[in-house]
Amino acid sequence: MESQLLSRASTITGLPQLRPKLSRESVNVSFASTKPIGAVGEGGNVIWGRQLRMALLLESSPVSKREILKPVLAAASSPAEGGSDSAGDAKITPVGFFEKYPALVTGFFFFMWYFLNVIFNILNKKIYNYFPYPYFVSVIHLFVGVVYCLISWAVGLPKRAPIDSNLLKLLIPVAVCHALGHVTSNVSFAAVAVSFTHTIKALEPFFNAAASQFVLGQSIPITLWLSLAPVVIGVSMASLTELSFNWTGFISAMISNISFTYRSIYSKKAMTDMDSTNIYAYISIIALLVCIPPAIIFEGPQLIKHGLNDAIAKVGMTKFISDLFWVGMFYHLYNQLATNTLERVAPLTHAVGNVLKRVFVIGFSILAFGNKISTQTGIGTAIAIAGVAMYSFIKAKMEEEKRQMKAA
Repeated sequence: MESQLLSRASTITGLPQLRPKLSRESVNVSFASTKPIGAVGEGGNVIWGRQLRMALLLESSPVSKREILKPVLAAASSPAEGGSDSAGDAKITPVGFFEKYPALVTGFFFFMWYFLNVIFNILNKKIYNYFPYPYFVSVIHLFVGVVYCLISWAVGLPKRAPIDSNLLKLLIPVAVCHALGHVTSNVSFAAVAVSFTHTIKALEPFFNAAASQFVLGQSIPITLWLSLAPVVIGVSMASLTELSFNWTGFISAMISNISFTYRSIYSKKAMTDMDSTNIYAYISIIALLVCIPPAIIFEGPQLIKHGLNDAIAKVGMTKFISDLFWVGMFYHLYNQLATNTLERVAPLTHAVGNVLKRVFVIGFSILAFGNKISTQTGIGTAIAIAGVAMYSFIKAKMEEEKRQMKAA
């Protein structure tokens, strides 16, 4: 759509507000190429729509630009019948804040995405320090989000999109992988330091590339594989000297990586025109139903026997319920904002933002909990994050080039 819409030689055969003296053939009109408004970064998605700029060409008309522009401006500000002949009657549509400052709005989305993610991780770990039941807490995360979605649908913000059996069949594998990845992530968060879990989860691009190559049969360029080498090396270095290391936390984080990889694969098969907010709501509902049985089986007896009573005795009923409510809200909102942010920016911008988000989470979790890390762990974490950044940059650029080639 970035190509020129009409050539300079195209002619509009009638302008209703032109004065009788002007012949229809004497005025040539063309449109300049469309210009994206609010696009962020190179290749960014259009946010607020497109604007058309009309250029009036006086190639064959002896009439001055002033004589032509006056009736045209009047026509733009009045009904088709009886339009004013004065340029002073033209009205300019006021520009809203979102349209005027799209970059500022997008920056706010990024800030809220980071902020909610950091707060979620810190509060989540604090809950596990006095209530170490990750299966139950995972259910609470999804339950609060589902209640939020149901209330939003009830008030029409957004309006609930209908779902049929075909779409449901496509979303179930996505939701199952989402549920498994979510639960195993929380098992890892409960078992080891938050910073270490996020370091292991930096391996997710490696699993994505491996699945694309060996499961989907897609050819992965050697440059992408080479960019993943620092990720593997960095995570290995960090794991060898991590003070909070245990196999439960490590294996759970690795299963989470595999689960989210398959979620991405099934998501590509479940492409739909439904908006992201409704899609995520349906996935959350299905994932909640998947998570409830394991929570009852693995943690139900312990919760009834002493788990809930111990937590209430430590922090009180009010704080316990408040912590569970807010951690669920933060979880749902940061995931929703991550999806909405992706829709507003180019893939490269989002990839870089995702890497920086992980850096923020690791850094703030170390500060919040005073976790001691060895020099080798710190260096390994830095190498892994740098590798993820390099991989994300190369992959996003390749996808952008493919889109441009298809558009051409």
